[in-house]
Order: sequence, then C-alpha cells, then structure tokens
Amino acid sequence: MSLAIAGMGWVTPLGNSVDAVWERLLRGDEASATPISEQLADRSYSAFRVPESAVTGLAHPRLRRASVISRFAATAGLEALQAAGVKVDSQNAGRIALIFAISNGGVIYTKRFYRDVVETGAQSASPLLFPETVFNAPASHLAAILGVTGTTYTVVGDGAVGLLAIKMAEDVMMDKSLDYCLVVGTEEIDWLLCDAYRRWRLLRSAPPIEPFGKQKRGMILSEGAGAIVLARLPRRSAAEAGEGSITIECAHPGGCYGKRAEAEEILKRIVRDLSQVEVDFVISSANGTFIDQAEQGALEQVIPDAVTYAAKPAVGESVGASGLWQVILGVQALRHGELPPVLHADSAISLRLARSRMTVAGARRAIILNSGVNQQVAGLRLALR
Repeated sequence: MSLAIAGMGWVTPLGNSVDAVWERLLRGDEASATPISEQLADRSYSAFRVPESAVTGLAHPRLRRASVISRFAATAGLEALQAAGVKVDSQNAGRIALIFAISNGGVIYTKRFYRDVVETGAQSASPLLFPETVFNAPASHLAAILGVTGTTYTVVGDGAVGLLAIKMAEDVMMDKSLDYCLVVGTEEIDWLLCDAYRRWRLLRSAPPIEPFGKQKRGMILSEGAGAIVLARLPRRSAAEAGEGSITIECAHPGGCYGKRAEAEEILKRIVRDLSQVEVDFVISSANGTFIDQAEQGALEQVIPDAVTYAAKPAVGESVGASGLWQVILGVQALRHGELPPVLHADSAISLRLARSRMTVAGARRAIILNSGVNQQVAGLRLALR
C-alpha cells in the first residue's frame, strides 16, 4: 500500500520550518556546535542544539513540566498537521493515528530524577519527573496537545527507528477507520548521552563530521524533531489524485546485523530491493562512523551512478529524529529538483556525491537509507507522482 506524504514539520539546530531549514541547507549552512559540560565531570563535549527561538510561542499546560524532547515533537507535529491542512476536532480525532519514533528518550529529566534519588534518597523521588522517564511520555504529551484519540504507538530503536516507524504506519493504515497517520521522530541531547557515545568510540570531540572518510573520526550528536502526515492514496488516477504528490512507494522491512562487518551485506540487499526501478538519488545516513563505509560499499556495488547526499555533516546525528529528517530531505529534493552540498567530504571519495548545490531536475524516485549504530538498518523509496 502506497501512502502519500500530506504534510511535514521540522525542528533542527538550523531552526524550524521545513522551507526555512531547506533554504539554509541549500546555501551550505552548518549548525553551530555548543559545548556541553557536567558539574562533576572534567570532560566537555560538542553538540548541535536547537536554538530556543525554534520552540518559542508554543504554549500548552502539558508542556509546562515536559522536557524539551516533547516540545520539539509538538512543534514539528503541529507544523506537519498544518501543512497537511488537517485540523483535529471531535469529528476526526479518532481517525488520526500517532506513531512516535524515539531512541534515547527523555534523558535530561531521567538523569535529574535518578540523581535526586542517589543524592538524597528514595524519599526525594519526584512524582512530577517520574512520568517523563518513560519512553512513551513524549507521545502521551503530543496526543494530548493535538487532541488525537486514535491509535498511538511508541517505537524504540536506534538511528533507523524513524523508517521502521513509517513501515509500521503502513500496517496501521490498513485500518480503514483511519484517515491519517502522524509519524514523529525526536531526540534531545545531554552530557550523559554524549559521554555514552564517546565510550562506544562513536563520538568526536569537535566538528566537522567528515562523511565517507577513510578514518572514522566519529559524529557530533544533535537534537530536534521531524514529523510527516501520511494519508491513504485515493483509488483514482494520478491526474485525479493530484500531480506532484510524494508517496512512500516502498518501505523496506530492513534488517539487523550482529557484527559491524555484516551491515554492508544487509545494506546491499536493501538497496537491490529498492532499486528494482530507476532511482535518481540517495539520502544517506553517513555520520563519520563505520556506517559510512558500509553504505558506500553497498551503493557503489549496486547503484554506482546514483547521486548521494548526506545531511549529517550540516545538522549532526539526531538518532531518533534522523530517519524523519532524511525523509523530509528526500521529499524536498524531489519537489524542488535540487540537492544541497555535502559538507566536509574529501575530494578523493569515489562515491558520486552532491559536492555543491546540484540540480536533479526531472528526478522521480529517491532511496532513503538509514543505518543505526545499534544493529538496525532500514530503507524506503520515495516517488514523485
């Protein structure tokens, strides 16, 4: 079943609003790194954080105590619904599903909750903070803010979780009682999270992120949210349904690797399955880690002529939000017929990259390839009708 992307919302370190962020990427802008430190630690990290201006003006009682991860999700979700022309009311609230993709969860409030317990005892456990420690807290906030009463799921995974959530949306939309499915992916950054990725040898101390480099120097974490509204395609001709719409033509079930060396073979299978028809470009999840080599190997062997774009050198690795960000990038590139430049890519890289602002006029299909660092790999194909 093909689903149309009816609306999108975006909150990133480059700001919010799909069109505004897209224009900045086309200009070759890069997010500014912010140092993150911890009171009892002697090490600081760099991260790409969302500017406060990107989430101001959003007022709702549920957000007074909510962590920033819920604010990001609400901002992106509301933008996506508005772009789709969907106004939630008592008549349609039960006909809208919500699928929430998340990776690390509400790290900031979780750390605060358990730090208070460790420092002053269990009696200091905050009943206000505890609800924010569970993975489905942001989804609960978003459903309440929007007034959505339909099916709600939270999908937990690594960087590939956003695409897996879209795959789940296909199954959910088999229910004919639903008109729309809002898929949201989000992430927030904290010192604790940066420290964990450093210990896994996946983080670099400072920008830039160098995609597809021989030396895997690591990534810079970022935060934000991405949201898309999916609608069932009408059983009519393309002309009747509206030319220029973007569809999820094929959402691949993906795969899991046990060892890093296995990731490339799984990616080859995914790319082969998604390239049974002509594909014009690929949105890669290259982030300066072992993922880059795996994706490059798969692309060069299966579709070497396709142009590849990677946005993480510009906006960072947003983990739970990254898959939705890549889908938004693919949609924008198909709509506007151009790709932004890939930043900080070495000239010796053999992969065909969009090294400068590149025209892809006439492009009809794109592959979104997303590899997580915790063994999940996913992909999908977008099509311009």
